Amino acid sequence: MSALPQKIYPVVDTAAWVDRLGAAGARFIQLRVKNLEGDALLAEIRKAHDFAKQHGVCLVLNDYWQIAIEEGIDYIHLGQEDLDTADLDAVRKAGIRFGLSTHSHEELDRALSFKPDYVALGPVWETRLKKMAFSPQGVEKLTEWKKLIGDLPLVAIGGITFERLRACLDAGADSVAAVSDFTLNADPEGQVQRWLAEAERA
Repeated sequence: MSALPQKIYPVVDTAAWVDRLGAAGARFIQLRVKNLEGDALLAEIRKAHDFAKQHGVCLVLNDYWQIAIEEGIDYIHLGQEDLDTADLDAVRKAGIRFGLSTHSHEELDRALSFKPDYVALGPVWETRLKKMAFSPQGVEKLTEWKKLIGDLPLVAIGGITFERLRACLDAGADSVAAVSDFTLNADPEGQVQRWLAEAERA
C-alpha cells in the first residue's frame, strides 16, 4: 500500500488556499467546495488543480468524483453517503486514488470492502466546522483503527490543532488533516511550516 504524500493534510474551500498553502510547502491538500455549482464550481476546481500542479501538490477533491475523472485529479475523498452513488470502478479505471471517511466499526468495515487508498477517522476531537452525528473519537481510536487496517494509510481529522498534531501521529495516524488551524490562522504560511517541522520530529 503506497504511503500518503505528506504527514500534514490541510482541507480548504477555495483554489486561493491551494496556492497559498502549496507555496508554503503543503504537498497534500483537499479542496472541499460546498457553495458553488455548475460552471463556477468547475472553474474553481480547475484553478485549484492548476495551482496544485504549479506547486507540486497532490490535490484531493472532495465529493465530485465525475469532475475528478474528467479533469485528471490525483485523489478524491468520499463520505459514507457518497458510496451509494459513486462509481468507484470508473474512478479506479481513471487511475484516481480515493480516501473514505469512517466514524464507527460498521463504517470502517464498509469502507475497507471498497479497498480505498486511505481511510479517515473523525472527529478525533469536537469540531465547530461541521455538525457531526458522531461524538469525538479520541486518539485511542486512532491506535485501534491502525491495528485493524495495518499498512493502509490512516488520516486523522476533526478538531485538530497544531498542539494536537503530535498526539495523532504518535497514536498511529499517517497524515493529519485540519481546516481552521490553517485557514483561520493569522499566518497560514507560517503555520504550514510549523506543522511540517513538528511532523518531521514525530
